Amino acid sequence: MSKKYAYYTSCMNDSMTKELDQALVLWKSSLGLEMTRIEESTCCGGSNYDFVEPELFLLNNARNIAYAERMGMDMVTTCNTCTLGLLEAKHRLDASEKQREYVNQALAEEGLEYKGTSEVTHLLWVLNEAIGLDRIKSKVVKPLEGVKIAPFYGCHILRPSHLMGGRDNPNAPASLDLLIGALGGEVVEYKSKNKCCGFHTLLVAEEESLEISANAVQDGLDSGADYIVTPCPLCHTSMDAYQPKALSAREDKRRIPILHLSQLVGLAMGYTPAELGMNRHVIR
Repeated sequence: MSKKYAYYTSCMNDSMTKELDQALVLWKSSLGLEMTRIEESTCCGGSNYDFVEPELFLLNNARNIAYAERMGMDMVTTCNTCTLGLLEAKHRLDASEKQREYVNQALAEEGLEYKGTSEVTHLLWVLNEAIGLDRIKSKVVKPLEGVKIAPFYGCHILRPSHLMGGRDNPNAPASLDLLIGALGGEVVEYKSKNKCCGFHTLLVAEEESLEISANAVQDGLDSGADYIVTPCPLCHTSMDAYQPKALSAREDKRRIPILHLSQLVGLAMGYTPAELGMNRHVIR
């Protein structure tokens, strides 16, 4: 049975990480996953907009969710930060009639209304819960046997727990580990799997950001992993595009490829690295 979702693409997918969707489009139908892109959506505002303009943050994301509601589908994202922002907005709107009245007064100008009828979810959760690990195992063409994979969750898909539905223990997450196992890969345990990637301080505190990123990458390298995989394009950018600069600052010449979640699934589904856009990475 097919699972249908309104697809909220992050702004990163349309700019720096186009390969995430390039990979996703190859295998989604084989798992019965239908994702109709929300063409009218706008950026979620990252993790900063809420602190600067909280009312506009609510209005912006109420609008995004309202388009999914108009389509009659739950919303799925492929970005941790988008997931957090959209869930935070939904949580506040669903709890406050006053806030709903505020956003709907503005949305009426576009013929939209926020009703709270569409859930917000992440591709990782869809794969684990809606599609199911058994179904994924049955579709694997090229099991990732002997491949050592370090899962990097990032922080915005784990915290705060009251928004994430208790899917993972933030101190010991398992959903990405379980998916790696279903694809035939060997999960590498390392202490940085649930840490921050440093992305959101890149523009204001680059040195500190690169320190955070280098910690995670070096931890993955020291663990003996062949790859680090992340369900977030922001984490991917921080650890792939900035990896040479981060590790060079520590005089570390080692490098490790960072994979998108969609690429890891694609490899197990039998697609080549080139088909999955892995040649677009800085660390190839």
